Amino acid sequence: MTEANESKSVQSMFNDERVLEWMEEHVTELKHTASGPRILYESLVISFVIGLAAHIGGYVLLASLPREPLGLLADLLHALGWSLWTGVVVAVFVQVIPEAKRLQIKRALDAYEALQRDKAQVDSNRKAAIAKSSPVRSVKRKPGRKANQSRTRKGG
Repeated sequence: MTEANESKSVQSMFNDERVLEWMEEHVTELKHTASGPRILYESLVISFVIGLAAHIGGYVLLASLPREPLGLLADLLHALGWSLWTGVVVAVFVQVIPEAKRLQIKRALDAYEALQRDKAQVDSNRKAAIAKSSPVRSVKRKPGRKANQSRTRKGG
């Protein structure tokens, strides 16, 4: 039921011509945003800033307020800020940095494979050009000639 309702709401959104024109103009940007890590990075930055501000604000309130109900709220704000910005730091070390490294390695492997394909193509083109330009001549040697040459070089 939920999927049917979502489908109807999305379809009704595209009934407006202005929406369709805007989508046509921005479809590549939207695809790039949806497929990349941009949303993750933006949410991490916003969470870090809000968490750090809440942590500092809670600390200042803790120092200035007496230990009454407002002190409890200041302590909760301090703890919320602490957990929010440290959670972002953990997410960066656990998710963002390994993913960036994985993408870096993937790009390097793709570049290496492309280089190998290009090299193989050049080699096959070179072999084909050589085969077309010069016919292969068979060289007939007398049996034992190579052995005689090596003896003369050695001096005996």
